[in-house]
Amino acid sequence: MKKKIIISLILTLVIILLSVCIGSQTISPLHTFSILGNKLFQIPLNSGISDNEVAIVWQLRLPRVLLAFFVGGALAASGTVVQSVLRNPLASPFTLGVSSGASLGAGLIIISGLSLSGIGIFTLPLVGLIFGLATVFGSVLLASKIDPNMSNNTIVLTGMVFSLFINALLQALTALFRENLESIVLWQMGSFALKGWKYVGGILPFFLIGIIGLMFYVREMDILTFGEEQAKAAGVETEKVKWILLGLTGILTGSAVAFAGVIGFLDLIAPHVVRKIFGSSHRYVLPMSIFFGGIFMVIADLISRTLVPSSEIPVSVISALIGAPFFAYVFFKKEKVRNS
Repeated sequence: MKKKIIISLILTLVIILLSVCIGSQTISPLHTFSILGNKLFQIPLNSGISDNEVAIVWQLRLPRVLLAFFVGGALAASGTVVQSVLRNPLASPFTLGVSSGASLGAGLIIISGLSLSGIGIFTLPLVGLIFGLATVFGSVLLASKIDPNMSNNTIVLTGMVFSLFINALLQALTALFRENLESIVLWQMGSFALKGWKYVGGILPFFLIGIIGLMFYVREMDILTFGEEQAKAAGVETEKVKWILLGLTGILTGSAVAFAGVIGFLDLIAPHVVRKIFGSSHRYVLPMSIFFGGIFMVIADLISRTLVPSSEIPVSVISALIGAPFFAYVFFKKEKVRNS
């Protein structure tokens, strides 16, 4: 297990470095290391490094790569938790309506052109996050009113109802304000373009709160995978734990969607791949899902900005093109083995 973790960490660092180096203008790893050393530790730059290369590495690529890593890690960790809590391999944070809520909040900001004083460009992500969280807590609250035991099926169904209702509201808005349709659609497709250090600093607190909070409940997640009756027999307050876990995943997913747009499939495939490699214990599955999700998103973003010269494909498209067949292979292979 230790060997697998070390290999994963090394692979993560290598992919992050390569993603910073590769682009419309390729910068050598030696130059990249020199630039990072200069910015982080005040080490003199190597000769031959231009100001343009410094700006590309430090101002454009590194914050973009880190933002992609945090978004991917947040979505993957959220997917891991939701599938464990709801005991459903096809469940995802988006099942609870977080993406629909965030999209509605973003749509309202795009249509109104509102910019809150003091936060400026963060108005849209902040409102998107608030709407996403409100949707999650609203669907869980409704589920608790309908079913005091908060059964998994009730949570999934109420989440779907909220998603459908909010999507209908968003479609009504786009029909009434057609001039903003393109902006809303482009935001929903997901992108890390032109998002610098401010965005990295913006998502980092939510990322840390969500991940650190979830790590305190790895034991409860292990027990919940065996069913609610067994969990209650083991002393787990299932309703309380579900509220906390789903709330933390709402923070992670809501912040990821708010800062990057709607990016699907990663939250579905990450838990399956990680469990296949590292086993079922959430002590390992949760942190390694973060690394897998981060790597996946960094690679998807790299492809999105380099596949077509002088153009950029929405990262959600790349994520779906890679994730959909990969998930189908993993899931149906598992079903085939189970039925054989």
